[in-house]
Amino acid sequence: MLQASAQLYRNAYSGIPRPIWWLAVVMFVNRCGTMAIPFMTVYLTTQGFTLEQAGYVMGAFGGGSIIGSYVGGKLTDKLGSFQVQVFSLLLNGVMFIVLGQMHTLAQFAICIFVLSSVGEAFRPANSVAIANYSNESNRIRCYALNRLAINLGWSIGPAVGGVLASFKYELLFWADGLTCIAASSILLVFLRPVKGQITEKKIESTKRSSAYKDKSFLKGMAYLFLIAFAFFQLFSVIPAYYKNELHLNEATIGWILAMNGLLIAAFEMILVYKLEKKNQTLLYVMTGAALIALSFLVLIWSRSATVVVTSMIVVTFGEMFLFPFLNNFWVKRSNETNRGEYASLYMMAWAGATVLAPTLATQIAGRAGFTALWLTDFGCCGLAAIGFYFLKKELS
Repeated sequence: MLQASAQLYRNAYSGIPRPIWWLAVVMFVNRCGTMAIPFMTVYLTTQGFTLEQAGYVMGAFGGGSIIGSYVGGKLTDKLGSFQVQVFSLLLNGVMFIVLGQMHTLAQFAICIFVLSSVGEAFRPANSVAIANYSNESNRIRCYALNRLAINLGWSIGPAVGGVLASFKYELLFWADGLTCIAASSILLVFLRPVKGQITEKKIESTKRSSAYKDKSFLKGMAYLFLIAFAFFQLFSVIPAYYKNELHLNEATIGWILAMNGLLIAAFEMILVYKLEKKNQTLLYVMTGAALIALSFLVLIWSRSATVVVTSMIVVTFGEMFLFPFLNNFWVKRSNETNRGEYASLYMMAWAGATVLAPTLATQIAGRAGFTALWLTDFGCCGLAAIGFYFLKKELS
């Protein structure tokens, strides 16, 4: 049995191109430094700001994310994914260090807006790079490997961040900044740009098949927005809930968040390997949305560590079904000349939610309580699951 399991893991990771592995290394190093943003709401409340004020700062982060995602996609189609990734990571690292020097609410909001505008340009470029280096037979696993790197880094970053925050919060900004710069350096040294040929004929074809006119894709992005509104709270409002309502310390919060990444590292590639050839992309996306909805319903049961851990496990498996296959959904609807446009809209759906999630979620929690917030999140994800069900029927 042990030998069969080992063979299953080998099969799941076989056939992935070398450049994809380097992209995964870059993402892992970058995400190992994911410390400042998950603890930003907690940090601001310890500095004397209210939860609502912290929500405004995180809303500014989301506003910058929208701009960064849009510009990043445009630049990727014009300059190439490699150049955009290198400079985005480098400048983002510098901005994290600058963020740690801010003191007033306005300073935090302006700085984090610029930081996310620069940093989020990386995401569409990275998504396009994965699509360009992969092929139809291994694309979903390539995206899953990238998510594995993200979540392995995520399992380390918040856990280490929680320990660092116990000593001095300012250390988080330096750690985040330096890992971004290190990731940019690795990309520059070990990877080379994809040499694609974009002809005038292809460019004309792209104009006739713009992502902005793809109604099925836009519906999917609307449903993604609903899910992302709830899901982004995992990195903003929920850590504050753990701290202020459940009275968990920073180190414990870090380990609970890290569990998400560890579970994904252990199971996602196997899950994707078993499901990728069944050609049921939207069925798995719908399942993921339903599980994420359920994870918020679980939080209503009681305010205990057991419920928190159960909710985290459920949302993690929801991720495993949802995100690798949702990436495949938009990639299959794009081509090499408009892929940046599709990727930017995909990221803008996320970014739009990052504007609304911390701002609206903190207002709901502050005025109506966390139970009302969890019910709202359940409703958003449940509505998205229903939407993907009908989208699947429409495209069948």
